[in-house]
Amino acid sequence: MTKQTRIVFIVSDGTGITAENFSQSILAQFEATFKHIRVPFIDSPEKAHKAVNSINETASEYGYPPIIFTTLVNPEVNAIVSKAHGLILDMFQTFVAPLEAILGMRSTHAINRLHHNADTAAYKNRIEAINYSLAHDDGQSNKDLAGADVILVGVSRVGKTPTSLYLAMQYGLKAANYPLIPEDFERGKLPKDLIPYRQKIFGLMIDPDRLSEIRNERRPGSNYAKLENCRYEINEATTMMRLESIPWVSTTSKSIEEIATTILQAIKPDRAILG
Repeated sequence: MTKQTRIVFIVSDGTGITAENFSQSILAQFEATFKHIRVPFIDSPEKAHKAVNSINETASEYGYPPIIFTTLVNPEVNAIVSKAHGLILDMFQTFVAPLEAILGMRSTHAINRLHHNADTAAYKNRIEAINYSLAHDDGQSNKDLAGADVILVGVSRVGKTPTSLYLAMQYGLKAANYPLIPEDFERGKLPKDLIPYRQKIFGLMIDPDRLSEIRNERRPGSNYAKLENCRYEINEATTMMRLESIPWVSTTSKSIEEIATTILQAIKPDRAILG
C-alpha cells in the first residue's frame, strides 16, 4: 500500500453500508486514494475494544492516523471508540444533535433502527421489485410488463442489468430490461412485446469504443466485440430511439447512481422508495 493511500474505518452498530456510502461521497472531494474498512455490528463494549485495537494497530503500522466515521448510538460503546488513534467523525453527533435542537425533540437513539424494517410495506415493495427485475432481466419474461415502472432497452453490455437492480434495490421500482438485437435493427422497429408499453421505455447508450472494450473482456476477438460491429449497433439503436421518441442516457462515463437519477428524473415515478 502506498504512502498516499489513507485508511478509512467505518464503525457502526448496524451494517455500516449507509455510513460507508456517505463517507465515500465526502472523501470523493479529495484527490487522494482511500482504503475503506467497514467494521459492522459494534454493539457491545467488548466489540468496541476489539475495534479500537484494530484501528490502533493500523495507525501504528502505517505511521499516520486513520480516518474513522462512526454511527454508534450506545453512549458507552461510542465513548470507547472515540479513544481510537485517528480522526473521529461522529456522524450521529454531527447530524442528530442539531436535528434534536431544531425539531425540539429527542431522537429514539434506537440501535440499527434503519434496518428494523423487514415488516414495513416499503421493505416488502423493495423485495417485490428486486424479484420482478430479476425475472425480467435481459428479456427473459414478457409477463406483466404492464406492471413495470420502467423498461430499460439498449444493446448488449450497455449496463441494463445493474441499472435495473439498482433501481429495484434502492428505490423499490419494478425495472424490466430488454436487449436490442440485430433482428430488431433489420426490422427497424422495437420488439413487438414492448410496443404497447412505449411510454415506460427508457434507453441506455454507450460510446462504441467503450462498448468494444467491455465486450472484448467477455468474448475477446469475436465479431460481437469488434469496434465496427459496436459502431453499427449503437448507430442503429440511436436511430431507433430517435424514431420512437424514446429518452436515453449515455452510460459511458456515468456512475450507476447518476444513471439511475437521470432515469428517475425522466420517468418521475409516484411510488419510488426514497431511503
